[in-house]
Amino acid sequence: MNLISIEFILVAITTVFIYYLLNNKFRVGYLAILSCGFIVTFNYLLLSSVIVYSLINYFIGLRIPKAKNKKALYRTGIIINLTQLILLKYATFTIDPIFQLFGSTILVSRISEIIVPIGVSYFTLQGIGYLINIKMGWEKPENKFLDFLLYITFFPKFLSGPIERSNHFLPQLKEKQLFNEQEITIGLRIILMGFFKKVAIANQLAPYVFDAFSNINSVDPFSLWILFILLPLYLYFDFSGYTDIAIGLAKTFGIDLLPNFNRPFFAHNVTTFWKRFHISLASWFNDYIFRQTVLKRRKWGIYASVYAVFVTWILFGIWHGAGWNFIVLGLLQALAMNYEYFTRKIRYKMFAKVPSFINIWFGRIVTYLFYCLSMIFFFSIDIKSVIIYLSRMTEISGPIVINDLSTKPISLLLYIPILLFLELIQNDYSNQYKKLEAFWLGEKNKSRIFRWVVYSIMITIIYVVVLKSQQFVYADF
Repeated sequence: MNLISIEFILVAITTVFIYYLLNNKFRVGYLAILSCGFIVTFNYLLLSSVIVYSLINYFIGLRIPKAKNKKALYRTGIIINLTQLILLKYATFTIDPIFQLFGSTILVSRISEIIVPIGVSYFTLQGIGYLINIKMGWEKPENKFLDFLLYITFFPKFLSGPIERSNHFLPQLKEKQLFNEQEITIGLRIILMGFFKKVAIANQLAPYVFDAFSNINSVDPFSLWILFILLPLYLYFDFSGYTDIAIGLAKTFGIDLLPNFNRPFFAHNVTTFWKRFHISLASWFNDYIFRQTVLKRRKWGIYASVYAVFVTWILFGIWHGAGWNFIVLGLLQALAMNYEYFTRKIRYKMFAKVPSFINIWFGRIVTYLFYCLSMIFFFSIDIKSVIIYLSRMTEISGPIVINDLSTKPISLLLYIPILLFLELIQNDYSNQYKKLEAFWLGEKNKSRIFRWVVYSIMITIIYVVVLKSQQFVYADF
């Protein structure tokens, strides 16, 4: 079922209403059934696979503290998780080529055509994180299978995250969820913003992005430059829009999901950017890959961190897809972070006399342009396409031809600046933002009228755009 559809909205409203009518002891089971029903709308074999996956991780988690050889059992669990991920997502890049070397026609990648691997990268990381937590003694095993199944399958986050931590999600299921009008209102407000980002902005940019990357040679160089600047914005509004819907919907059930974005385009360097963009994924790799790698190589001193950065971010790139373009994507982030770390003193001396305002905005612009470059690797199907895109950008010459503006989503020239301006105020001028927020949430007639006028405009815009069914980019992962 597509989250950006009238059907999903109606189902979501109904399920929330029923949720609070149920006795608290039946609610986890109810949400688990809903989540399984949501998954089966994509593929019934996917649901079977997810349930088996959940059972394996659940029982391994239970056994680890009691096992005589905890390390062996833990490693078995990790291998099972990684094997599933490789079979369903990376077979074309890893296993199939090996069979072809021996002249075999077996294609293991066909498994992914039978079991549609939607959300596999997300719930696999959740399963691995859970086993690591158990093995390290950071949390106790979950005794109730329904609770663990819901942790893996919870439908608002199943397609594209946020990537939940078991020690954040599972304890919430033990608490009695009372009907809280204020929390539901906040959830609905977040959902509306998510729909606006996804439908009114991202869906309007999507055709230009995918048309361009499907046939780069047919796009004029000037348009490629425009697209170069817009790619981060497209991905941000597409992905953060989905995240808002997931977080808002979860909140209506009384469940808080981890945050995933924190005004990333106002980060002044790449290291800070990844603390603000796709936070749940970046923090997962930081906690479970980077820190563990540094710990194992601590005898190397400073070089342990350098090595860990490369390992972490190359794996981060591979997580996004099976291809050399994704490996290079991760490598670029690692190079940038190591550069920032080793040159911080030199850069500090160079810019010490430059006004802080210029320093900050120069850093933000450079960081944004670097991410623009990274996005070419992200959206391209392979390295060859990346090279073609970059080479065609150098071909711009002569007068710039602007095609019929009536076919372009000109409304985005209003929507995007308004939302980014609000993020700027929140990031750089917190006192002024608090005043705006106080007015926005105020109970006076002026505040209420203004608030509902804005809500009405947003809903109207979403309706006019007719909820175009563009797939979430991160649903592919």
